[in-house]
Amino acid sequence: MTQWLTLKNLLSQWLMTPTLILVPLVILVGLLWLIPRRRWKRLFAGLGIILLVIYFTATSSLTVTLASQGLVAFLPEDSGETVDAMVVLGRGYPFRASRVEVAAKLWQEHRAPLIFASGAGDASETIELFTAAGIPNQALAHEDCSRTTKENAEFTAAVLQPQGVRTILLVTDPPHMLRSLLTFRHFGFQVIPRTSPLPSELTPRRKAVMVFYEYLAFVSYGLQGRLFPQSISEVTSLQLLKYNPISL
Repeated sequence: MTQWLTLKNLLSQWLMTPTLILVPLVILVGLLWLIPRRRWKRLFAGLGIILLVIYFTATSSLTVTLASQGLVAFLPEDSGETVDAMVVLGRGYPFRASRVEVAAKLWQEHRAPLIFASGAGDASETIELFTAAGIPNQALAHEDCSRTTKENAEFTAAVLQPQGVRTILLVTDPPHMLRSLLTFRHFGFQVIPRTSPLPSELTPRRKAVMVFYEYLAFVSYGLQGRLFPQSISEVTSLQLLKYNPISL
């Protein structure tokens, strides 16, 4: 898991640094045209040009906007009902403030008696922000071990479902919401989504990487069966996990 997260971070940094993509491709195309006539020269040179076109098209503002809309188009509306708990997912420091603001407002509207923060390196800090916002300690809980969306849902289920929590308000950013909603449903929750705004300081390239990573992750989770509801017996068995991440 650690190796995969390291690889994902390296890939994200690579995609967000245009020179690391464009310079090698331009050099490749240029060198190929300097080589004496070969049968495969035009094939590889053409492939390099196609990759350049794909990169510029994929990172254009229009493409990113359309792709972003595709991730939120099928999200259900917030019905306004009171739920058993609110779950706030972590994604790093830049995302915390908007998530806390959204969740704190929902708590003040009496939408949920409990706010549960989930995510390694995020949950404890998020709880501190809720405390600073005036949310009482008895209304806050967290787990700070999960490092993936699947673990967010799995560990949250291990903590909350034995307490009778079934219906939740889920708070995360728009690109992440669809995969998160389906994953939490997979682990037995009824989910109402409430998106939090993306940080204004995010660069367009960073947003593009987030959006297209979500499409790849969505396919991966689908192939692994993580986006489809489980049977009652399967959900119940998850409550007997070897891991007990309770932090109350």
